[in-house]
Amino acid sequence: MSNSSKLPPGCTAPVKQGGATEPHFLGTRIRGLRKRRGMTLTALAEMSELTAGYISQLERNLAYPSIPALFNIARSLGVTIQWFFASEAGSAPEDSGYVVRKNSRMSVHYEDGIVDQLLTPQPNRQLEILHSRFPPGTYSQQSYSHEGEEAGYLLTGSFELWVSDRHFQLNEGDSFSFSSQEPHRYGNPGEVDAVVIWIITPPTF
Repeated sequence: MSNSSKLPPGCTAPVKQGGATEPHFLGTRIRGLRKRRGMTLTALAEMSELTAGYISQLERNLAYPSIPALFNIARSLGVTIQWFFASEAGSAPEDSGYVVRKNSRMSVHYEDGIVDQLLTPQPNRQLEILHSRFPPGTYSQQSYSHEGEEAGYLLTGSFELWVSDRHFQLNEGDSFSFSSQEPHRYGNPGEVDAVVIWIITPPTF
């Protein structure tokens, strides 16, 4: 990741949806896992190529991370991003491992209001499905890569996708797939939310 990734993102305030502040679990989960790993802020910062001050902001729930930043934190802590998904609503025992109800989806929030919701049950499987919402003008600014393959379907809005040196403009109803090992980034150039159904296998993201 470039040196620019060491700078804190521009968005530091908690994201608001529908006029209310969304529950913010992420910082608590990052701090708890880091401490269980016996890792200092400085050590995590060095491994994830971020600053200790930025990670401290995340852990105190004063900021949301960029997608590449959370990916680097997760990899440095030996987990996938899926580990950081959380929800206040529990699933019914009879649904466990098979069904995810709309009101019990686990989610993770990134800077600028980007939200991923997990559509597949969290126990280890060979794929994961995400419902990703990108507000107008929001982008994953740095390219990143990981093991596996991924595909997506654009439900609403418009979407830009970069895979290695290829650039694609996508419109509602378009779909895509690529090897996750190729550097990739993406964003919403439009004036309305872009909603993408994302499939990743294996769930290394």
